[in-house]
Amino acid sequence: MFERNVLVDVFSESGQSAQALPKLISTYQIEQGVVVTVVDIHPDILEQLKDLPFPILWLDKDTPLPIKNLYRTPETLGYDRIAAVVGAYDRFPEKDILVIDAGTAITYDFLDAKGRYHGGNISPGVYMRIKALNQYTSRLPLINPDGELLPMGKDTETAIRSGVMKGIEYEIQGYMMSMRHKYPELLFFLTGGDGFSFDSKLKNSIFVDRFLVIKGLNRILNDNNDRI
Repeated sequence: MFERNVLVDVFSESGQSAQALPKLISTYQIEQGVVVTVVDIHPDILEQLKDLPFPILWLDKDTPLPIKNLYRTPETLGYDRIAAVVGAYDRFPEKDILVIDAGTAITYDFLDAKGRYHGGNISPGVYMRIKALNQYTSRLPLINPDGELLPMGKDTETAIRSGVMKGIEYEIQGYMMSMRHKYPELLFFLTGGDGFSFDSKLKNSIFVDRFLVIKGLNRILNDNNDRI
C-alpha cells in the first residue's frame, strides 16, 4: 500500500487465496493497483481481482517502463527482476547500479547511468544449494540453513552451512569487485528474503532495501496511470 510514493503498509498471505483484499478495500481508499506474477495465478484469485472496485495494471513485457530494456528476450524476463531495477533507478536515476536479489534464486541485474537495463545473471539461492547437496549426493544430509556458522565447518552440518553461506558471500563480493573495476561509481542494492551481512570495502556504496521490488512496481504503476 502506497500513498503516492510513500510506502504505507505491506501485507502478505498464501498464493492460494487473497483473503486480505476485502479488509484492504474497507480500510483504504484505493484508487488503483498493479498485479505482477512469476507463477500462474489461482482461479479464485483471478475472480477476486476481476471484481475489484478500482483499475488494475497487469505488468507484462509490453508495459512501458521508465528505463530502456535491452534484454534479448523480454518475454522471459522475471517481472520481479525488472521491478527491482526500476525501484533502484527511481532512487538513483543517473547512477550505474547492480541489483542483487537474494531469494529462491540469487539474481544480479545491471542498470547503467543512462537508464539502460543490460540484463543480469541467475544463481542458485540458499535453499536450492542446500537441497542440491542432499539430493545429488548419497550421504550428505538436508540441513537447516539457520544455525551455527563457522569460518570452517567442524562437522558435516556446519561444513554444509558454512560452505553454502560463505560461497554465496564470496560470490556476491566477487560480482561487486569485478563490476566496480569497469564502473568505478557503481552502486549496489541488496534485496530479497535472504539477507546477507558481510565485511566489504564497498559498504558506503551498498543499499539494503527489502521492499525494492514493490517500490519499483509503484513507480511503474504511477507512470502508467493513463493506461488503466
